[in-house]
Amino acid sequence: MYQKILTDPSFFSLLFKYDQDLAEQARKPGCPCRGVLHRADYPRKPRGGPEDLDAEFNKRISFCCAEEGCRKRMTPPSLRFLGRRVYLMVVVVLVSAMCQGITAKRMKLLSEQIGACRRTLDRWQGWWREAFSESPFWKKSRGRFSPPILTDRLPGSLLERFNGADTSMGILKVLAFLSPLSTATCPGKNQDSLREFSIRRGCVLQ
Repeated sequence: MYQKILTDPSFFSLLFKYDQDLAEQARKPGCPCRGVLHRADYPRKPRGGPEDLDAEFNKRISFCCAEEGCRKRMTPPSLRFLGRRVYLMVVVVLVSAMCQGITAKRMKLLSEQIGACRRTLDRWQGWWREAFSESPFWKKSRGRFSPPILTDRLPGSLLERFNGADTSMGILKVLAFLSPLSTATCPGKNQDSLREFSIRRGCVLQ
């Protein structure tokens, strides 16, 4: 099922619509200096998705304050990008989960499918076990889960917790949960906007 998601253009188009929604909510309040925020997107060349992705995926939505003397950047949370990683967030999450406990032959096939070498996949596994599991974000968030999420099985254990009858919706919930990691320049007040967005979209963070 996860491999099917990774080749479904309609799922990736949905991610872009979600990012537009998050961006609009982040833009409305304006800059903390009370200045107006103008679009100033970053060019990106994301990897791992379907070959026929629209050109819209080559941009990371971002804003810049129009006020002279401020000009601060504000990049809203994203369900597509995980920080500056070149591979899309959903690819990092799903492929990392699929790598757990698989044979070397299947690992090779998975690597070829997304165009990532074995070393890259191993780095992703290490990131979940070490950097993510020790991050302030996870230490603060893991208490919301009962029973606790098995850290040594991340991100598979996280996907299992969010998944229900609708696998696509479960994946969207995980991406929404992880989206605060996608930016370091969005004001903290926009976390409330993220929750409102999640509720409207049916991706309520559990």
